[in-house]
Amino acid sequence: MQRTVLVLNSGSSSLKYSMVQPDPGISVAHGIVEKIGSDHALATLEFGGLKIGRERRIADHDDALRLTFEMFAEAGGHLETLGLVAVGHRVVHGGREFYRPTVIDDSLIARLNELAPLAPLHNPPGVLGIEVARRILPDLPHIAVFDTAFFHDLPAAAATYAIDRETAEAWGVRRYGFHGTSHQYVSEQAAEFLGADPAGISQIVLHLGNGASASAIVGGRPVDTSMGMTPMEGLVMGTRSGDVDPGIIFYLARTAAMATEDIENMLNRRSGVYGLAGHNDFRELHKLIESGDAAARLAYDVYIHRLRKYIGAYLAVLGNTDVISFTAGVGENDATVRRDALTGLAPLGIELDEHLNESPGKGPRVISAENSPITVLVIPTNEELAIARACVDVLA
Repeated sequence: MQRTVLVLNSGSSSLKYSMVQPDPGISVAHGIVEKIGSDHALATLEFGGLKIGRERRIADHDDALRLTFEMFAEAGGHLETLGLVAVGHRVVHGGREFYRPTVIDDSLIARLNELAPLAPLHNPPGVLGIEVARRILPDLPHIAVFDTAFFHDLPAAAATYAIDRETAEAWGVRRYGFHGTSHQYVSEQAAEFLGADPAGISQIVLHLGNGASASAIVGGRPVDTSMGMTPMEGLVMGTRSGDVDPGIIFYLARTAAMATEDIENMLNRRSGVYGLAGHNDFRELHKLIESGDAAARLAYDVYIHRLRKYIGAYLAVLGNTDVISFTAGVGENDATVRRDALTGLAPLGIELDEHLNESPGKGPRVISAENSPITVLVIPTNEELAIARACVDVLA
């Protein structure tokens, strides 16, 4: 029987799950429960070629996970014959203390609650999901895999903010980086695809989804990343601002009389592409641009401008770059974004092949011209598989 890991990613009103067999590297079932707490919550499951959906009231995360198992059974699945060996939990922020995959116990949960101020929108629902899953599946080991882990040992020059040193040390203020599971997985897959030793190449990874981040990697280890102490720093994202002048926060607090919580909510949920255009789905954004919508055009231009700035910066940080990889929802599927991010960079060693870039595909693929000094790839990310493999490594 193949070993299976249930991988959970718990949000404030959602529960994303996948039942992953880490040895062959496949997902046997996956789905998501959305709008938890609503009378019209949505639950979907894909298993054995079937896609099942439910719309009903789902009171809380406990109700959501139990419904998931009910739907799995209705589809012909049986947890007891699945070979479940662990439950893996994506935890966004581990602070300075937690960076290795860690078996969860009561003391770890208490510590994660203490770290909540570092990721107030992510860690509390993550802990809630852990508590629910431990209650429903008490006989399985539960393992936390931290989003910040890959960037734990960033060089000091990249990890340090130029603020008062004593204040920073007292309050744990540093650049932690996020999407680490994806950046590590994609960089390893890129090296494998090219038949290269990760220790011998320099890479830029562009994780472009609703959340977006970039990393510069040398010899398999990151030397810089765009996200910082929180997932708000860096690239323009679906609903997050990315880099802003900190003075804006003080200005809005003083002049617009906005509360700290209101400013934080704006920068996290009503900024980025959504804040500028009213939409954060790039398919809709492209339609609006084609219709002549000026706000959508500006939002797209700001997004691309910031992305190109980071690509240029990381080319300088690395000095010599071998490969650039696009990943995640936008990075894997939006050929226009990839084209506009790299147009005109031939003098820097980057030349796209327009046909390869436009050609649809689902697996790892080259989209650069044959004579491009820097290879450009599309590498599908698989954070769930990476989390599952980290879990079985802990159990080994």
